[in-house]
Amino acid sequence: MDCPSDIIFVVDQSGSIGRQNFAKVQSFLSQLVGRLDIDSGNTRVGVITFSSGVGSGFNLSTHSSVAAVQSAISSLTYSGGGTNTAAALAYVRMVMMTSAAGDRGKVPNAVVVLTDGQSNSQSSTRVCQQFYDLHKRLCRFLGDCVLSQSAGCISRISLKVMNKF
Repeated sequence: MDCPSDIIFVVDQSGSIGRQNFAKVQSFLSQLVGRLDIDSGNTRVGVITFSSGVGSGFNLSTHSSVAAVQSAISSLTYSGGGTNTAAALAYVRMVMMTSAAGDRGKVPNAVVVLTDGQSNSQSSTRVCQQFYDLHKRLCRFLGDCVLSQSAGCISRISLKVMNKF
């Protein structure tokens, strides 16, 4: 089945995460991308880290094999800091989701935010009600997902990485 997709993982490396949990997130991501159809070219993966600002990562066109993506994930370093989710999402939208960075115009995009808490700027990171049901279904599929809803919008979406990863 030919089902191409471009997936960008936005990974929180703020101070509340800590080095040990950041390593767990890296392990989780490495296992997850190992199940994606990257080697055939159907799936492209990009990763960006964030804390007080945008950190390191790689674009959708940077790596074309599972092994290369997993190696790049293991090379990510922890920095600590605040939780500027808005800056990370703006970077994804303006830089990573461009054809120059490997985004394919007619291929569906998915942006997955892995975080343990609320953004420094909650008003800048709200997801409107129209997407609430989609996120709810995604969280049911993924398991350990916490949704906080306020005033009809999701104020926080966080995936908790369990010790088994």
